[in-house]
Amino acid sequence: MIQYKKCTEVEIDLVYEAFQVGYADYMIKFDISKEDFIKRFLGLEGNRLEHSFIAMNDHEPIGIILGGVKKYEGIKTMRCGTLAIHPEFRGMGISHKLFELHKEEALLTRCQQLFLEVIVGNDRAIQFYKKLGYEKVYDLSYYDLKDASQLKMKSVEDIKIKQIQFNEFQQETKKWLYFHMNWQNDSDYMEKSVNNTYYSAYFNTEFAGCLCVNASGKISFLFVDKEFREKGIASLLIQTACEKLQLLDLSIGFPNNSLLEGFLKKLHFEKNALTQYEMYLVL
Repeated sequence: MIQYKKCTEVEIDLVYEAFQVGYADYMIKFDISKEDFIKRFLGLEGNRLEHSFIAMNDHEPIGIILGGVKKYEGIKTMRCGTLAIHPEFRGMGISHKLFELHKEEALLTRCQQLFLEVIVGNDRAIQFYKKLGYEKVYDLSYYDLKDASQLKMKSVEDIKIKQIQFNEFQQETKKWLYFHMNWQNDSDYMEKSVNNTYYSAYFNTEFAGCLCVNASGKISFLFVDKEFREKGIASLLIQTACEKLQLLDLSIGFPNNSLLEGFLKKLHFEKNALTQYEMYLVL
């Protein structure tokens, strides 16, 4: 008999095991230790055991849904951080039941919307989410630069770059946060990340642009005020980070931004085959 429990009611080893077996045949291989699973999925990603549910067949974990709650762009949101079902137990309605519990939890915590990301090409999952009422709103694209050494340092007249702390970054960029940012790039996610470095650009004495990048070369934020574009500021921010942090390669992911895509292509970034949809369900 299949039982459903909150993840706070079971040992963390069972939560990790449910994740592992559910993703055993997934299109992207998750080779992740229990410690890294906890650090990433129950840390950075914002999922919480009290908002998550597990399906058990006797004492065997066979399904998991992780949920995280936060104010996302001003709206209290419940995100599905992962849904994974043991291959031998699919097609038995377990996903539907887990999502019922997920939605009930969202309503109990007074969330106004449900949110998730899904890989383009995972048609079975996309159709499942659509039947639940989710709608696709944004596309997520990913770009990589495999050889950052090809970015040559060039000085730009009247532009100064300096490293800043997160608090200063957060304060200076508030006026720019009128556009949509994906969950893994928003201010809350960046604040939780311990290995980010922040660089600001100044045109004369005016704050003109900013970059957030981590020690692995993942860019979470890159923006130049529209009044200071076409001056080489974004390129100089990236070049400075590569030199100071000795980055060998770079990666970036973002939703629907044709200007940024064009800029990255000029720097010889290549578009990753992986793309995702961001899907929402208004409560």
